[in-house]
Amino acid sequence: MNQFEIFANDYLSIKVTAFFHVSYTRMGNPGNPNYLNDLKNTFNDFSQAKLQLAVQELKHTLQADLPIIFKSLGYKEMVVCVIPRAKAEASYHANQQLFRATVQEVVGQIFGLVDGTSYLRRHTNTKTTHLRNPVENYTNDGAEPYSGILEDTCNISPNVAGKDILLIDDIYTPGVNIDEDAINSLLKLRARTVTFYAVGKV
Repeated sequence: MNQFEIFANDYLSIKVTAFFHVSYTRMGNPGNPNYLNDLKNTFNDFSQAKLQLAVQELKHTLQADLPIIFKSLGYKEMVVCVIPRAKAEASYHANQQLFRATVQEVVGQIFGLVDGTSYLRRHTNTKTTHLRNPVENYTNDGAEPYSGILEDTCNISPNVAGKDILLIDDIYTPGVNIDEDAINSLLKLRARTVTFYAVGKV
């Protein structure tokens, strides 16, 4: 596991401590966490066997990293939230929300971590940023990332107020600013602190 810093910019008001498990280089490269792409299951057409293998790989990663992060930060308790997928919740099948479901399962196994995986829920479509080119039979509607997009397109639980938050995403890509905006939104809603973790980092 690796530590880095997310620096303040037009989307984020302060510098934030962040962690990632492994570098995300490119799909198919040796050592790349390809299972993250499987869990996206963009067209809901992957087999249960493929998805469950990806779930197990994610589970092992989270079980290794999250206790170390929690212990290193020294908080008595942390609420774990997950960056929501780009489209409205209602547009996804359960097999397309396995990243969040797996985080929820692992969090329930770690003393001191509190399940806040339902605290950020998308109600309005945004642009799916990992699809860089138009894809046949896929309508990639919604706004590109902008400052305030999380607050505008998601229901955010008031329970984030006063809490130390561990915000999790599958892949952190510098320059996209989805994660920066989400961190800033949580801070604006009076989260006490926000620490970020991604499985893969570009």
